[in-house]
Amino acid sequence: MTIDWHAILPALILSGTILVVLVTDLFLPQRHKSASMWVALLGVLATLVAVLSLIGQGDRSTFGGSYVVDAFTVVFQTFFMGAAAVVLLISYRYFREGGFYQGEYYFLLLTSFLGCLLMPASRDLLMLFLALELVSAPGFLMAALRKSDIKGNEGGLKFFLIGVLSTAVMLYGMSLIYGLTGSLHLGQIADGLQRLSGAQATLGNAAILFVTVGFAFKVSAVPFQFWAPDTYEGAPVPVAAFLGVASNTAGFAGLLQLMFVAFVGQYTFWVPIFAALSLVTMTLGNLVALQQRQVVRLLSYSGIAQAGYILLPFALVTNDPAINHSAFQAAVTYLLIYGIMNIGAFAVTTAVSARHPGLQIEDFRGLARTAPLLATAMTVFMVSLAGVPPTGGFWAKLLIFQAGIQRGGIGTILAVAMVINSVISVGYYFLIPRAMIFEEPEDETRFRSPVLVTAVVAVAMVAIIVIFVVPNAIYRLGEVSSLAFGG
Repeated sequence: MTIDWHAILPALILSGTILVVLVTDLFLPQRHKSASMWVALLGVLATLVAVLSLIGQGDRSTFGGSYVVDAFTVVFQTFFMGAAAVVLLISYRYFREGGFYQGEYYFLLLTSFLGCLLMPASRDLLMLFLALELVSAPGFLMAALRKSDIKGNEGGLKFFLIGVLSTAVMLYGMSLIYGLTGSLHLGQIADGLQRLSGAQATLGNAAILFVTVGFAFKVSAVPFQFWAPDTYEGAPVPVAAFLGVASNTAGFAGLLQLMFVAFVGQYTFWVPIFAALSLVTMTLGNLVALQQRQVVRLLSYSGIAQAGYILLPFALVTNDPAINHSAFQAAVTYLLIYGIMNIGAFAVTTAVSARHPGLQIEDFRGLARTAPLLATAMTVFMVSLAGVPPTGGFWAKLLIFQAGIQRGGIGTILAVAMVINSVISVGYYFLIPRAMIFEEPEDETRFRSPVLVTAVVAVAMVAIIVIFVVPNAIYRLGEVSSLAFGG
């Protein structure tokens, strides 16, 4: 078997970086442990360069078709490496001053990002499973890094127990699919499932349901979301940022390939399931978020609601390639825009946590006076998450709405439900801007945010505004990446 070394170069560089970080930490004195972050960042940037070098090289396949590099892969790998750089930057001050084991953290974080990197390139069930576990297993440990914090231990334990259960269910479903089709490759699975009939077809549908359950846990879809709020609140804020942005997106990247490639022929079975998942997830997420006063928990329930919006395009799949193309493009575009505005919100939250570890909404009071840049950026992120112009979040929601209307029937119903839920979400997204702008600060002292965090916040804010002004750039990424399923 010939190995395409260029295709797997990003994974090789990141794997090497993981080992270098682990070994380097062994020889660093305690006062210089934070240098591990810079080693990790250099490796991530080198990986990003390797990913970008694959642009324009055409589709590449290796390991018997299990690992494929195409437009879909490059778009998501670029996103993940950008997210890795951002999470590293906002982690630097937080972990350096927090008394954490920094080398272990950066080792675990990069290992999870290696799973993220593999996910969009994985084109068989075994690779998808390994990538998902690489993302999840280090996350169990990172979520409980605050070892003396009861909430951290509780959140990590819930994440672990529910994660292991969902993995078992998903693996059982994958084994059934392999038994029925005789293949692990997604394209061959699609052909094999089409040939099933009678009891075997029914068993195939059950297997699809089991696999969907495993990924539904990863993306925090209701009723598999119970782990998320407690885990986010108990984890260090940068870890919550990783879970809410990169880990969540990796789950959707895998789910997109499964439903639009391997299981697309069975859409009449699973489309109603995704319609119900989308409706219940967006509604429950928004309604519970209205009751939250702790900012990380609020962002967690916000993420659950946003997962409901991203699940909506899955419920639009039909036998019309044009509609499937629009649905796929809408999902990819929403994921990319959501990642930017969510990582920005978590970056601001990380900065505020230095002064107010409790991170209650009232801790943001008067931030517009003590830290104008942070307050302005947080307002932009909250407005964008609500889908209100002039921000990129408006175009993200509009694209899904248009795809729903184009589909008609259940698509129209879900599109209207999304609009209603977006209106509901204004009730909690605007709580933080109101506290920052219209309420008096407890402490008039000028708030000094870490330089690296401030840089991340500024770049994310500008990106969200630029996307609103020039939406075609991000739309184009969603359109090109849909070539992955031959849309």
